[in-house]
Amino acid sequence: MRDLRLNLALAGVIALLAVISLMVGPAGLSPRAALAGLFGGDGAAGIVVRDIRLPRTLLAILIGGTFGLAGAALQGLLRNPLAEPALFGAPQAASVGASFIIAYGLAGATSFAVPLAGIAGALISIGGLVAIAGRSASLSVTLLAGLALASLAGAATALILNLAPTPYAALEIAFWLLGSLEDRSRDHLLIAVPFLIASWILLAYNVRAFRALTLGEDAAASLGVDLARTRMLVVIGVALGVGASVAVAGSIGFIGLVAPHLVRRLVASDPARVCLPAALMGAALLTAADIAVRLVPASPTATAIEIKLGVVTALIGVPFFLAMIFRERRLLDGAAS
Repeated sequence: MRDLRLNLALAGVIALLAVISLMVGPAGLSPRAALAGLFGGDGAAGIVVRDIRLPRTLLAILIGGTFGLAGAALQGLLRNPLAEPALFGAPQAASVGASFIIAYGLAGATSFAVPLAGIAGALISIGGLVAIAGRSASLSVTLLAGLALASLAGAATALILNLAPTPYAALEIAFWLLGSLEDRSRDHLLIAVPFLIASWILLAYNVRAFRALTLGEDAAASLGVDLARTRMLVVIGVALGVGASVAVAGSIGFIGLVAPHLVRRLVASDPARVCLPAALMGAALLTAADIAVRLVPASPTATAIEIKLGVVTALIGVPFFLAMIFRERRLLDGAAS
């Protein structure tokens, strides 16, 4: 019952934030006008809400939920509270595909060709990871292969920036990499959702294995957990979800790290029970951050320019990450003494 109350409370917060998200923007709307524009009406309010703000709000909820679930799954798989969804190179590979499309003028940063290229990059990284590490590789080998692919993808993105045919293309890539949901449409939503749903199914399927892994890999194997299969399904699930999210919204960090920790103590640190609340918390965090970037302009003289979403999540996530590191160090020092 406590888990149910927690999940219902988080769902209520998300619903409230969604209504606020539909209201906030250059053309401010009252709650009544926003809801009227959502459920009917062909006036300006209806166009603004249904065609502009609703896809953006849904993407914030779905992408935030994906990051939260992916972070909880990785922390359960690795038994490490500092695990983060970028470990396997999918976000970096998605950035390569999208950056290439933008750099050579094949499509603009807001075109739906960008997420398609980003998702293709993430899928290529998954295939590369499986080919390099092998289907039965240990977790350490899989992590090393993922980090190598992430480094290669980061270098490829830097190379594309250096070889961009025009400085405007390089600037557009740089701004896209900062992360944003501005100008996202129904096309982006329809492209990303199938990959996000596939990610949720793969990760949710392995939730019970995370509880067994708290006893150690040998104990989990004795309980019937297929470690190699679980590892591969989680890697593919994280890569699909995070790769599709980055392809649509650019680089958005730390949601997958912060969201599971905000709810972990409320579910007795059970890695199986933390996944759903972490997904809901991730959705709430990213929706709130997206509201914040619309309320605070990038400069006093440029009211139409938004602060990038990735900047806000980093400003929140980095202090949280450092606090976690100091906490872990204090625990280790206490255990050593």
